[in-house]
Amino acid sequence: MAAVVNSRETRDFARELKFLVDERLAPRLVDWARTHLGRDAFGSGLFGDEYTTTSLYYETPGFDVYHRRGSYGRSKFRVRRYGSSDIVFLERKFRTNRLLAKRRTTVPIAELEHLAASVPEPGWPGYWFHRRVLLRRLDPLVQMSYDRIARVGMASAGPIRMTVDTNLRVLPMPDRAFIPGVGFPLIDGHCIVELKYRVEMPALFKQLVETFGIESSAVSKYRLGLSVLDYAPLTTAVATEPGPVH
Repeated sequence: MAAVVNSRETRDFARELKFLVDERLAPRLVDWARTHLGRDAFGSGLFGDEYTTTSLYYETPGFDVYHRRGSYGRSKFRVRRYGSSDIVFLERKFRTNRLLAKRRTTVPIAELEHLAASVPEPGWPGYWFHRRVLLRRLDPLVQMSYDRIARVGMASAGPIRMTVDTNLRVLPMPDRAFIPGVGFPLIDGHCIVELKYRVEMPALFKQLVETFGIESSAVSKYRLGLSVLDYAPLTTAVATEPGPVH
């Protein structure tokens, strides 16, 4: 069995810009990224920058994450799988205006059954994740999957990253299964470009924006997915009480 990997990352002044772009532009954007940025450390394919991502997103009965109520608007919990790997990542992402903090733990996909228990198991590597989703009344709601090209580089303020996501799909998933690449099209005819950097946009990304004439937008895969599935509770849900931990 593979060794458990735990990681924590905290970044001050972390910035993320997203762009909803015509999918016909994707090949040119990818060519630009491969010319100006390096390969992703975990990518595959001919250029070492490709992978398929499938994530289970957690939500409360009152859709507090969707409505960004209180602390639910700052913390997101998900289980992520890359390709057909037998390892998954239990993740929490916490964001404020100044700070971005991520915590990840790997577990074998067969051990996801632990998350079905009503009491977390202290000896299990995913104990912290299970404890928090129980306290915050979170359960898996939907699966999001997409194909990603990822390129990385370095600017004066720190690392930079560009991703291009295509073939985005959403599927109702109120359990802990994974069905990669299956679901309803999320944004037919479009792709999502994301730029990550620190402090201020580097000159290279300014060049990208100017070259392709793209404009950033507050696009959220999760929120788009729930809209596609037309969840009636989104307009009538009642807020739940948040748990004591984030």
